[in-house]
Amino acid sequence: MQEEIGYILKGYPRTSETFILNEIFWLEQSGLKLSIFSLKKPENEKPHHVISQIRANIIYLPEAPPGEETGLLASLKRNLPLFASSNWKLFRLRPLAYLRALAEAVSLALKYRRSNFIKQFLQAGFIALAVMESGRIRHLHAHFCHAATEVAMLASRLCGVPFSFTAHAKDIYRQDMNPGDLLPLKLRRARFAVTCTRANQSYLDRLRPAETPLHAIYHGLDLARFVPPEHPLKPAVPLILSVGRLVEKKGFHFLIEACRLLKNKGHEFQCQIIGGTGTEQEKLKALIASLKLEQTVTLLPAMTQEGLLAVYQRATMFALPCQVLADGDRDGIPNVLVEAMAMKLPVVSTSVSGIPELIENDVNGLLIPPQNSASLAVALETLLNDAELRTRLGEAARQTVCRHFDIQRNVLALKKLFDEC
Repeated sequence: MQEEIGYILKGYPRTSETFILNEIFWLEQSGLKLSIFSLKKPENEKPHHVISQIRANIIYLPEAPPGEETGLLASLKRNLPLFASSNWKLFRLRPLAYLRALAEAVSLALKYRRSNFIKQFLQAGFIALAVMESGRIRHLHAHFCHAATEVAMLASRLCGVPFSFTAHAKDIYRQDMNPGDLLPLKLRRARFAVTCTRANQSYLDRLRPAETPLHAIYHGLDLARFVPPEHPLKPAVPLILSVGRLVEKKGFHFLIEACRLLKNKGHEFQCQIIGGTGTEQEKLKALIASLKLEQTVTLLPAMTQEGLLAVYQRATMFALPCQVLADGDRDGIPNVLVEAMAMKLPVVSTSVSGIPELIENDVNGLLIPPQNSASLAVALETLLNDAELRTRLGEAARQTVCRHFDIQRNVLALKKLFDEC
């Protein structure tokens, strides 16, 4: 009987989380067997090709109809009917462990004033029972160190199987996601933790106990698929490309303002922002209209990696002016930056979070200060005017990705951690 890793995800599959989908696929290719527990079933997601190649068993947890959960009793009333049967079976199997974990969930809910710990406890009971009944799952791993990790931590207490987690970006820094000493508690309970940038590792090192190992492992890319064409067919009018959810931390309004500055100087180009919906969608549409850029800047729906590959091949350059928000929300190393660089595109981004670990200014891309439309316009203008610079930066960008972001190599570091468990 082959042992398994149980992956706990907030939603599966998600178009914006290709790094998780690729990680799962390549872990399977390396010989690991996985089961996936998804707390939610995403709707209207564009399926990446890699999803059809994943063999893991997918278990979707029951979901209550949409509605507010205010207070412990309200949360219990909404969610207990969905999980009563599985939790009762688990209680009969491990009564003492169940009561201890329940007491902790109530204590956490009261301490951090978050009723969702009751819902997460019930979800954890569902997963813990499935783990025990399978007889194969020997370790649990969660992605993002808020909700999914809280469920993993409680499930671990309930069934006695150790857990670990991968911390990403906003889930580390936003206080509403990890109030008080909640994140140090998770680090203390975990067998090990993983994060995707050295900047995150430095921050988490100050919070973790010495006995919990913390590893920085970059998300990788399938370099056999992301291969730049030998003779790319570039459009007659330069194309500035950007990709990401239409949310504030991506800094798209600075890109739109930079496009206006470029137009004012007489440059002819097109800018495409591919990201679909998001909290900033209407604001960005209004900004494009107010600056009279409807014929220059286009907002396009989200695409799969397969669709993006064709767009990368047509693009002249790539820009992503990320910023850190007041509440701590930020990107780590955006996967789309790695994809663009793998396709030998010259990139422009900001010197925030883990991005300087990927981009070295004027070596394999251009770095500018965040929240600065004028600096972004200057960088884009430099690339528009200098084809030789675009080629030099693009070549170096591809080399960087090949050295540090090859998923087949990087995922082996994660597999080794699972093997050691």
